[in-house]
Amino acid sequence: MTAEIIDWDADLPPAEPEEEYQTMVRTLKRTDGFQLLFVECSPAVGERLIAKVQADVPQKKIEVLSLDESVYNFYNIIKNLADRDAINILFVKGLEYSLYEYEKEKKEIGWESKDIYSYSWRGVPPVLINLNQQRERFRDDFKMCFVFILPRFAVNYFIQRAPDFFDWRSSLFKLSIDKELLQLESRQACSERWKREDYLALTPQERKRELVRIQSLIHEDGQTPEQQAELFYEQGLLYGYTEEYAKAIASYDKALEFKPDYPAAWKNRGYALGNLGRLEDAIASYDKALEFKADYHEAWNNRGNALYNLGRLEDAVTSFEKALEFKPDYHEAWNNRGIALGNLGRLEAAIASFEKALEFKADYHEAWNNRGIALGNLGRLEAAIASYDKALEFKADSYEPWNNRGIALGNLGRLEAAIASYDKALEFKADSYEAWYNRGIALGNLGRWEEAIASFDKALEFQPDDDAAWNNRGIALGNLGRWEEAIASFDKALEFQPDYHEAWYNRGLAL
Repeated sequence: MTAEIIDWDADLPPAEPEEEYQTMVRTLKRTDGFQLLFVECSPAVGERLIAKVQADVPQKKIEVLSLDESVYNFYNIIKNLADRDAINILFVKGLEYSLYEYEKEKKEIGWESKDIYSYSWRGVPPVLINLNQQRERFRDDFKMCFVFILPRFAVNYFIQRAPDFFDWRSSLFKLSIDKELLQLESRQACSERWKREDYLALTPQERKRELVRIQSLIHEDGQTPEQQAELFYEQGLLYGYTEEYAKAIASYDKALEFKPDYPAAWKNRGYALGNLGRLEDAIASYDKALEFKADYHEAWNNRGNALYNLGRLEDAVTSFEKALEFKPDYHEAWNNRGIALGNLGRLEAAIASFEKALEFKADYHEAWNNRGIALGNLGRLEAAIASYDKALEFKADSYEPWNNRGIALGNLGRLEAAIASYDKALEFKADSYEAWYNRGIALGNLGRWEEAIASFDKALEFQPDDDAAWNNRGIALGNLGRWEEAIASFDKALEFQPDYHEAWYNRGLAL
């Protein structure tokens, strides 16, 4: 069944904001005892409205209840207000946060974006259930006028999902925002953060407020399609930077409904799709971004990453080179190109690519680490270690260079130094199967069999099906004369890799 979008005021001419305000003030002045009023407006308009009413209705005791987080039992909140019986008018703002939390839940249980954005009204937010159930108690226990300040989407929730409570209202006032102010607020909502770090620095509470603010602005009368696209795009960024990728995609899709030629939305949509493993769809999204902005270097780079993750290494290199054609100092693309070239076995070209990345960003620890890997694969182990040391100079708490440095040191026979390097790696990533395994090999090569077994056991704790760890554990046990345990360990290796000839050979020796 298709959800119906109801326009409750389609046949009513909109009232002028000042006329609507004066009607509300007259209502507040004559109100005595319990009453419900609803005001549909943006949060910013609501703030100004409350200040103006406090000045225009001085004969009433007016209080403001600000809800900054989701609530369930609204009745109990009112019951516990200080000096409750002296209050004549109580403005309530922020109830929409409880509805936003419910929107989150709908997304998390798999509702489609069309259901969410069309107000299909499946289910009821808990706070509205509570209001419906408690309505007689509100009337009997609270002798004050409640004025709910709500954005349009929240008023629609009340109309549809708290009808018993909402039907008691004496009036619904609609205070539209001035068009120029609406555009100013919308632009501010979309321009307050410029970098990824700005988004990640938001607390969950701040992020929720921003999302509710955006949702409120999206549905304001007079909103332009261009600005709606920007607001949905900003919503997508807020979701994307906290790795809520399905929600981010739904937001970008809405942005693209309003502005199909929006390259940044196509690019970020591709990034979210890629993080969900939908690599072919991600590439198609990057291609759409490039259709509208052919020199979009970030889209070329991200497209290259998706191709790389699909194993299409030559195509990935071509895509990275397109990014560099438009931005020659793009250090990330040089680094990514080097990784792809390294995986193609073109190690000298990979090293040159990493060095180009470092030419433009000398403290780029990932490039120093990747350069070390390529040098190590060429057998240039001392140079590899020097490269890992440069990576660690710029990021001492980075797991990968410590682990890779250990491998290079082990291959040079510097086993004690290798173990120390693995220990540093595990200091920063204690659940690393690879570092525990490599550490076990080094300990075994030193004849420290008990320690080697303990290290292999840790590796197997994090990757129980690793045949190589079971085999090397068996070798260590055999060197201690613990033959039955060694055979059991070889048997585990063969359980996971039945054609593992080395394990068969070692098992035969143990027998």
